[in-house]
Amino acid sequence: MRFKELNIDKMKLTEKKCVPCEGGVPPFNPSETEAYLKKVDNWNLEGNKIHKTYNFVNFGQTMDFVNKVAGLAESEGHHPDMHVSYGSCKIILWTHAINGLSENDFILAAKIDRL
Repeated sequence: MRFKELNIDKMKLTEKKCVPCEGGVPPFNPSETEAYLKKVDNWNLEGNKIHKTYNFVNFGQTMDFVNKVAGLAESEGHHPDMHVSYGSCKIILWTHAINGLSENDFILAAKIDRL
């Protein structure tokens, strides 16, 4: 299992950097996904994606958050889907090139939570 090889228990995801994924590697299996889900705060698994909804008082706060996520995503080279409403933003992550989850998704999730 890759998560044992990576020894994620001793690493902080927020200290890692997303690496480019051009495909050709398998997506995380269910055991790997569950291990990484334990390392992020209240992200939910749905199919081959993880998601989380952040709530805000008003649209301005929501858009401030969206802009911070956009800047972070650009710096990491890993871009989430974002669904924006008046007082909320739902973030959806998966690695498009492999149509599933990779470490990049959990790195970005952890960094988004830190915002």
